[in-house]
Amino acid sequence: MSKIAVVYWSGTGNTEAMAASVAEGAREQGAEVSLFSASEFDTSSVSEYDALAFGCPAMGAEVLEESEFEPMFNACESSLNGKKIVLFGSYGWGDGEWMRSWEDTCKSDGAIFAADSVICNDAPDDEAEENCKKLGVALAK
Repeated sequence: MSKIAVVYWSGTGNTEAMAASVAEGAREQGAEVSLFSASEFDTSSVSEYDALAFGCPAMGAEVLEESEFEPMFNACESSLNGKKIVLFGSYGWGDGEWMRSWEDTCKSDGAIFAADSVICNDAPDDEAEENCKKLGVALAK
């Protein structure tokens, strides 16, 4: 059985809803899933999991949330080499630049993407929720 951590930050609930869908998809595949807000997770926990899902919305000029999520993620980066991950998040403006930059960072860290990242504009619709479930399925395989 895979052990998966779904780690997210959400200001409006959109990314939290996406996190729940990722967790649901992984659980449907028999994975043991732990759901964490960014403030509840740190680099010492990375090695406890077979795979990680990180979720953060676009903030400001299309960047990761800077007070909780980014510091947590930056601390985890040195532990991502060879780790299976997926990324997800919502945005209200722009074209997804924050996600492309984040993906590039993770690739540079040596992370292994289990599936393409999922982004959605504002609240996740049915398609975004289904795509998030597929992220969980991919992590659990």
